[in-house]
Amino acid sequence: MKATLVRTSARLLLVPIAALVAMLMAGAPSAHAATDVSQIAAALRDSSVYVDPAASGQLSSADAEALADKIEAADKPVFVAVLPEGYPTEDLFRNLRTETGVTGLYGIRLGDEFDARADSSVLSNQGVANLVASVRGAGDPKAQLNDFVDSALRNVGGSAPSSWSDGGGSEGVSAGGLIVLGAVVAAGGAGAYTLVRRNRRRHEEEQRAALEKLRVVVDEDITAFGEELERLDFHPGESGATDAMREDYERALDAYEKAKSHMAAAVKPEDVRPVTQCVDDGRFALAQLAARREGRPLPQRRPPCFFDPRHGLSVADVEWAPDGGAVRDVPVCAADQARIAEGRDPLAREVATDSGSRRPYWEAGPAYGPWAGGYFGSGLLPALLVGTLLGNMMATSTYAADYGSGYGDFGGAGHEGGDVSGADFSGSDFGGGFGGGDFGGGGFGGGDFGGGF
Repeated sequence: MKATLVRTSARLLLVPIAALVAMLMAGAPSAHAATDVSQIAAALRDSSVYVDPAASGQLSSADAEALADKIEAADKPVFVAVLPEGYPTEDLFRNLRTETGVTGLYGIRLGDEFDARADSSVLSNQGVANLVASVRGAGDPKAQLNDFVDSALRNVGGSAPSSWSDGGGSEGVSAGGLIVLGAVVAAGGAGAYTLVRRNRRRHEEEQRAALEKLRVVVDEDITAFGEELERLDFHPGESGATDAMREDYERALDAYEKAKSHMAAAVKPEDVRPVTQCVDDGRFALAQLAARREGRPLPQRRPPCFFDPRHGLSVADVEWAPDGGAVRDVPVCAADQARIAEGRDPLAREVATDSGSRRPYWEAGPAYGPWAGGYFGSGLLPALLVGTLLGNMMATSTYAADYGSGYGDFGGAGHEGGDVSGADFSGSDFGGGFGGGDFGGGGFGGGDFGGGF
């Protein structure tokens, strides 16, 4: 533990000189040679801020360390690089993201100019464009970078990469140098390290608390599905049973067991999504079995009742609007269809909220997103939840990192902030360049980072 703290403390001071140390040990290239992108990436995997030796006049070691402390204490995947004027700009963002291999938001000050790119799972393209526009006019590097980081920390999703708190890569730095630097900044470094770990523990505790609240709802769903199995009272060997009936019954039993197994293994709210998917699959198998036994036409596969999936398969889509929201078509069971037709409220599924009150699930906390996602899928869910509290939460840039991705228009699938993804990222997120000699000129804001730097 002591060695880890020393490495971490040393890392905070090494941010602005990491590449210089590597150069010295490698044989000291000419003063005008550009630091290789791989060296910059190595430094960023070790800390959140890199200052090229040739740009040290833009941001002092103390200011770089303070900026790194701020980012790492917030536990967010924000990377900042300060490079000298004239640094090669072709595919710089794309190459840096590839070499770093970590999902996040990357801001670069190059000479007197500034721009940024991000993985869309961390911050939308328009969000990045807005951040850059808000700081691009600032002349003072320290003020500009601090303003950028302050705004980024309020908006970016995900968590910091683990390499920032596990000692990171100290390649190319002697043990003696680590000891000396570690002794100089031990107190401050240990404090920052402790703060980062505390933030991560708090996030993990919040996830566990959300899962436990969600577990109550999911257990109710699984129990209700088990009761449906019992009420059906089907026996594979009963008179009149066909192979198709037995297959329906087997699928329903498998779904029931898988739902229980998935829930037992869940460690975060996102893990609930396959549970409700299994329950929905099982209910459809039971509906088919019941139709076969009664000689009715087989039901079409439809989503469950929007107001409470325990009501079973929906029978129609009806117009409905949440309080203060726009009208939309929602799938409903026969009973709720009749209530709405009569001007009455449907029987909504109420769940516990953070305040302790009970509200319909679409007006509750963000953890209910994965629960609803398992029932309604990525294609239907955004339209159902638009304008609701849950829908608004799922539309934020931080939702995918905290509660999972792949909910259609609510957020793109992919690696979460801070994940090590290597070269597995969308090129459109890091496309464009410092290009054309105009440093962006007005091309920013497109959906694919089109326009130059």
